[in-house]
Amino acid sequence: MLWRFVYNTFALPVMFTGFYIAGFFNCKIREGIVGRRQVFEDLERKLKTSRDLKKTVWFHAASVGEFEQAKPLIESIYTDTKVVLTYFSPSVASNAEVYPYVDVAVYFPFDTSGNAKRLLNLIKPTCLIFCRYDIWPNLVWKASEHNVPIIIIAATLHEQSKRRIANHFFKCVHQYITLHCAISDSDAERLQQLCASENQVVVTGDTRYEQVYRRAMSVEKDTIFFPGQETLKRPIFLAGSTYFDDERVLFDAYQILSEDKPNLTPTMILVPHEPTSDRIAEIQFELERRNLSYNYYSELRSEVDLSEIDVLIVDAVGILAKLYSLSEVAFVGGSFHGSVHNVMEPAAMGKPVIFGPTIQNAYEATLLLEKSAAKLVRTPEQMASVIAEWLNDTELRIKIGNNGKELIENNLGAVEQTLIHLQKYL
Repeated sequence: MLWRFVYNTFALPVMFTGFYIAGFFNCKIREGIVGRRQVFEDLERKLKTSRDLKKTVWFHAASVGEFEQAKPLIESIYTDTKVVLTYFSPSVASNAEVYPYVDVAVYFPFDTSGNAKRLLNLIKPTCLIFCRYDIWPNLVWKASEHNVPIIIIAATLHEQSKRRIANHFFKCVHQYITLHCAISDSDAERLQQLCASENQVVVTGDTRYEQVYRRAMSVEKDTIFFPGQETLKRPIFLAGSTYFDDERVLFDAYQILSEDKPNLTPTMILVPHEPTSDRIAEIQFELERRNLSYNYYSELRSEVDLSEIDVLIVDAVGILAKLYSLSEVAFVGGSFHGSVHNVMEPAAMGKPVIFGPTIQNAYEATLLLEKSAAKLVRTPEQMASVIAEWLNDTELRIKIGNNGKELIENNLGAVEQTLIHLQKYL
């Protein structure tokens, strides 16, 4: 009871205030605030027109990555189960709108006790499934009071998450979670320390392996993704989901390659994480400052010649995973910014992967390093050296890429294992 009092009296007001203040400076946060204004009205309206089925499974995903983890499970149960999706990040909204296997998709409102109760009364879930993390305490406590089974899929807990005070609070939440489907033995061991019973944790693996593998296999060879693609004569280095911190290292590394090893300098396809007008202007300024030539994906026409450009800026969303198939070498962004993005996507395509030092959020990045399928770099010089080495040795590059693809293939099966446990609660 103490931790519930602390959370609702102190933590929630601070989070609420900070969230709204941040909205004045961050357009993405502001978009989320606007999206939540009519969330209960939207939910009621969509539930009225949804399929009338006996079972309703409520999935909650923080952002796109967690939604991707849920998709294989959603598609496996959709035929005879109503699926309700709540999400925190605005980046999920556009994906959910066109995804055919969700009956209802809305923002997750602020985690007050009243909101949690109202959500449960409207949705009436057979079970509640959190994807990976973004576990909201009041929702957990209220769902437990309603005798709703609570499950976490692809559950992970970072090795450094051992602060004593925080752990006391997390125990007060996790003891009410019916089942944690952990991605690895080490994650299961850490999660077990937060649970009241050893029966609350099982190891099932990460469902994202299936999702990225299926997507990789769906891309046909020699697919034309954009006008002028056939004019790209140099090797392709694809940098995906990048932030400004990543781009500074990328552009410096590219300059080093251009000066020291011009015969190994690739064409860079740059896919920023969020191609807003401000971000595109920022990228343009940095390229022009370095005298690097560029073109925009949105401006490509059939007569364009891309053979001499240094950087193709992809100012569009939703195509990154497929574009990895064009590359000889791939860099995954976020790894110089705070948390690396999806390293599985290029690995599933059989591409050798480079990332920066901030990979603590991605267990699979560590696995790629252990399997010699990726390189971690800290400086532009290191990045330029790795790119040159791999582009100069086709046999080595193919071997490294195959190591990554083999890792993905060896970790398939998480969906089947997770479904075995889910069926007990459906």
